[in-house]
Amino acid sequence: MKKLLAFVLAAAMALSFAACGGGTSSTPAPASQPASQPASQPASQPEAPKELQEIVVGYMANYASLAEVVSGINKGYFEEQGLTVKLAEFADGPTIIAAMESGSVQVGYIGSGAHKLCINGKAKIFCMAHVGNADALVADKSKGINGVADLKGKIVGYSSGTSSEQILKYALEANGMTMNDIKAMEMDASALVTAMTSGSLDACAAWSPMTFTIQEQLGDNYTVLADNMSFSDQSASVASWIVTNEYAEKNADTILAFTKALYKAKDFRADEANYQQVAEWVAEQCKTDVDSAYQQRGDAKWLTSAELVAAVKDGSVESMYKVQQEDFIKNGAVEAEVPVGDYVMFDNMLKAAE
Repeated sequence: MKKLLAFVLAAAMALSFAACGGGTSSTPAPASQPASQPASQPASQPEAPKELQEIVVGYMANYASLAEVVSGINKGYFEEQGLTVKLAEFADGPTIIAAMESGSVQVGYIGSGAHKLCINGKAKIFCMAHVGNADALVADKSKGINGVADLKGKIVGYSSGTSSEQILKYALEANGMTMNDIKAMEMDASALVTAMTSGSLDACAAWSPMTFTIQEQLGDNYTVLADNMSFSDQSASVASWIVTNEYAEKNADTILAFTKALYKAKDFRADEANYQQVAEWVAEQCKTDVDSAYQQRGDAKWLTSAELVAAVKDGSVESMYKVQQEDFIKNGAVEAEVPVGDYVMFDNMLKAAE
C-alpha cells in the first residue's frame, strides 16, 4: 500500500512539472518581473558626507578659556553636532566682542570682567563656562584643623589687598569670627607656600597654582576649608560663552548644537582622570609647556553638564550672574540693574540637556 501511494504521488508531481513547462522544455520559466520595475536594480549610491558648518571661536591663551573647547574639538563632539571649530586668539574679552560685532568671530569666551558689556547690551550669554575657583583657605590637618572654627588662635597667612585676604575674611565672617580671632600673618604671596610647607603656618589663604604646590607637599594632611564657590552668593567670578544679539536671534539651532557639544566637553574636562590630557591640548594650542597648563587646572570649579543644568533649575546660576552684576553697579561699570534673563539664555542651557 505504501509503495502504491508513493508511486501515485511521484506520477502526480511529474504531470505538474510538465504542465508548468508547457510541454516544450524541462527548464523552469524565469520569474516574471513587476511591470513597473526593471529586471535588475542598480546598486544604491552611498550618501555624500554632510558638510560641516564652520564656527570661529574667540579665546584667550589660558587653561580656563580653552579647556572645554579643545576637549570638544579633539573628542569630536562638535563634529557630532555638524560643526567644525576654528580657534582665534585674542588678548581679552572686550576685543573678542568687538571681533564678534565685525562678523569675523561667531562665538566667544569671556572672563568675568567683560560681562559688563553683556549687561550693557553688547552680547548674550548662551552658556555658563565656569565659576572662578582659584582662591582657597587651606590648612594642615596635622595641626588639629578640620574646619574654619578650628582656626581660632592659629597662625594663618594671607596676602594683604588681594583675593587671599578677601576669602579669608569671608570664611571668618561666615563662622562668626574676625581677624582678631586668629594670629593673622600678613606676607608676600610668594612666601605663603614656603611658610605653609615648612610648618610656620597652620593655615593660609592662597590661590592656584600655590594651593596645588601646598597640597603636593602636605599630602593627606592637606584640607580645603573654603573656596570661591563657598561664597558665590557674595562674590561670583563667572566666565561665559557668548554671541552677539543679532547672531542669537538668527542662529538658535547653531547655538543649541554648539551648547550640546560643550556639555559633552564639560563632562570630559571635569573628570580628574582627563586633566593631564586637557593640559596637553591646551599647551599645544598656546605653544607653551604642559606643566604650566596643568598648574592652571585649579583656576575654576569645573561643573559637569548635569551640575550646570541643576544649578540653572534651582536658580543658583541666575544668582551668580546677579551678584556679578551688583558688583559692576557698585564699581560704576554698569549704571542700573538689568534683569539677568535679558542677557543670559537660560532656555538654551536647559534645552541642550534634553
